Amino acid sequence: MGYLTTHILDTTKGIAAAGVKIDLYQHTNNGQRQLINSTISNNDGRCDQPLLQADSFSAGIYELEFAIDEYFADCSNEDTLKEGPSFLNTVIIRFGISDENAHYHVPLLVSPYSYSTYRGS
Repeated sequence: MGYLTTHILDTTKGIAAAGVKIDLYQHTNNGQRQLINSTISNNDGRCDQPLLQADSFSAGIYELEFAIDEYFADCSNEDTLKEGPSFLNTVIIRFGISDENAHYHVPLLVSPYSYSTYRGS
């Protein structure tokens, strides 16, 4: 069976982003989002366990939701935290799983003002 993993890198400091809240949602057939996992990134910016694995791992549309505003507020300095709302509050990555036997790795490279992702290995 396949599995889903992620990790978060803080590109402003060049380090792993520890302590980021991560929620995983699956889109249902009626277009609703269903929360199926919630965790916090560890000191390596990763989850201690795969977000989705074994019998839970199935084809479909998913979303990873990263609470990066809380992360940057917790490790703020003059360059990362300004008055008012943060530019990026929550990063949501919507992606599809088609191969139930594959490893899907979805990294997030993030700063207070931009982010990127890709399908990793």
